[in-house]
Amino acid sequence: MGKGEQGVLICEPYKVMSDTIGGFRTKTIAEKSSQLIFDLFEQYLDNGNFVGADMARKYLQICYTRARRYANYRGCEKYDATHDYAVLERGTGEHEKRKQTVYFFDFGKPQKQTENTPP
Repeated sequence: MGKGEQGVLICEPYKVMSDTIGGFRTKTIAEKSSQLIFDLFEQYLDNGNFVGADMARKYLQICYTRARRYANYRGCEKYDATHDYAVLERGTGEHEKRKQTVYFFDFGKPQKQTENTPP
């Protein structure tokens, strides 16, 4: 996990997202994971649990950024620890992962306001 992601999902009951849901190893897993996390997001909102909704939103963003890292860099490594942490060549990652990022990105972006949606 990157520094900005540390400690985000360590408290109960929100820890369940990282323990059981998250994943983007395949297209099917990514599609299912993103839908489950978004369903939790909506449940939290419906119940007035804004902390839980924010945690679910953050987790969608985390899954998106991790999948992007795997898509962009071979082995998910952006920096070369053996060469003074120089940035490694981009575009050497798993191109299949790029397709998986779409699911998390679509659910993670702000939804359009409708007449019945509170601001």
